[in-house]
Amino acid sequence: MTELAPAPAAPVKLPHWVRGDTNAFFGFGVNVLVNALTLTTLCLYVINLSPDNVFGTILPALGIALVFGNVYYTILARRLAAREGRTDVTALPYGPSVPHMFIVIFVIMLPVYLKTKDAVKAWQAGIAWAFIIGVIVLIGAFVGPYIRKYTPRAALLGTLAGISITFISMNPAGRMWDLAWVALPVFAMLLIGLLTNVKLPFNFPIGLAALLLGTAIGWIGGAMSVPDVTAAAKTIALAVPDLKVDLLLAGLKEMAPLLATAIPLGVYNFTEAMTNVESAATAGDNYNLRSVLLADGTGAIIGSLLGSPFPPAVYVGHPGWKAAGGRTGYSMATGIVIALLCFLGMFGLLAAIFPTAAIVPILLYIGLLIGAQAFQATPRAHAAAVVAALIPNIASWATTQIDNSLAAAGTTAGAVGDQALAGAGVVYHGLLVLGQGAILAGLVLGAIVVFIIDKRFLKAGIFAAVGAALTFVGLIHGEKVEWNANGPVALGYLFVALVCVIFHFGGHAPREPEPEELALDRLHGGADAQPSAAESAVAAEPDQAAATV
Repeated sequence: MTELAPAPAAPVKLPHWVRGDTNAFFGFGVNVLVNALTLTTLCLYVINLSPDNVFGTILPALGIALVFGNVYYTILARRLAAREGRTDVTALPYGPSVPHMFIVIFVIMLPVYLKTKDAVKAWQAGIAWAFIIGVIVLIGAFVGPYIRKYTPRAALLGTLAGISITFISMNPAGRMWDLAWVALPVFAMLLIGLLTNVKLPFNFPIGLAALLLGTAIGWIGGAMSVPDVTAAAKTIALAVPDLKVDLLLAGLKEMAPLLATAIPLGVYNFTEAMTNVESAATAGDNYNLRSVLLADGTGAIIGSLLGSPFPPAVYVGHPGWKAAGGRTGYSMATGIVIALLCFLGMFGLLAAIFPTAAIVPILLYIGLLIGAQAFQATPRAHAAAVVAALIPNIASWATTQIDNSLAAAGTTAGAVGDQALAGAGVVYHGLLVLGQGAILAGLVLGAIVVFIIDKRFLKAGIFAAVGAALTFVGLIHGEKVEWNANGPVALGYLFVALVCVIFHFGGHAPREPEPEELALDRLHGGADAQPSAAESAVAAEPDQAAATV
């Protein structure tokens, strides 16, 4: 007897806006607004780009990318609702990626600016980096699941935690304690609202409430200036983005050094997209992963062609906006409103109204969240591997601080000399070598430690051999990408590989995971959890990588 095909879902009338979209719009819109304000401040005051470049090119380019992505995800949501005959489908949230925002500023653009004193060259490097990220995410749409299968979760999240502790958390923390009387009350509100289940009256968005509180304290305390607001208001003007292919091509001429961070961050991008799609599926909205990754990669490429160094991405938090009542309208409304603010150059005015100290606490919170997740979403047995993945990023941050301090004194580490620095207790040269290509180095070191802990010595040896190859060509532990960039360190990795292979033939049984590890793996999935024979048939869900807030 032939089984009858299921009847197609009955057509439903899907409204473009429901009451819940209003709640989700204000919550998600403030989230993206704060991120856009932050990247504006970073471009102006860290890289020292001119206001014309920031308000006339970068923000309008970002606006185009946001409209593209949010409209696309709104269409995907409505198609899913029509296909399944449902009215409760929620669109995926989309905006500028926070981890990438800090990485492109502090890891890519700032070193170029400090070396050349040319903000435009730093901008070119950022654009090229964002373009490469987009290309890698497009490739990831086809190969991402295979890469994720062999990458230990502790290594991936550990190196991202290193970024969060150093380049994301430390700079905002320093700015906060400069104006602690403004920033700390904001930080406390964010911690209460985001780390507990405490809600404000009328379910008022905690992010907006915290920003308004800090702004009120700043203005009452005299930290803000009316003339600055007046001057910023005069800069409001319509800016239409155009192609900046010349800037992109100029940045791509120095592409090789960018690969050391673009490759692992591109891998992280599509890993995070996979987990966010899975998160939406558990909430009842099953989106096609390849469609999402293609949109993320295309958005980054569109933005870079127009002059934006900030790749957008699907945000974590779909179930939260669904619970708030958001459906298909909130995402498109957020993209359009933020884009209009970008086109009109409103962020200069908003930056003059809102104190920096009231904005940066959200960034410290993000850093705390990403750092904590590295330990929470990995087995306790792999904690040492998380720390190992942190260390190269800490070394990179430390040498950046040393270099900046010496530059402020009118000298360099080379002029002072390694011997003199060592005599003062500063192990500069070793930290410099360790921190070069820190993100990729953290992945390699973390993976080696994971597999040694699990007594899977052959896999540890393979990652050590990969480390040797990456070091030999300068993608890690080298000043630049070249043949035989750092032979001694590459040899060290080869010796590690040899040691691991010898132990592999010693017949050691792999470590058996604890029961709580198996439960964690069923929740998060990944290459680091190794089920026993009895558990080998258990299907694992993708890992929830570090959150893009």
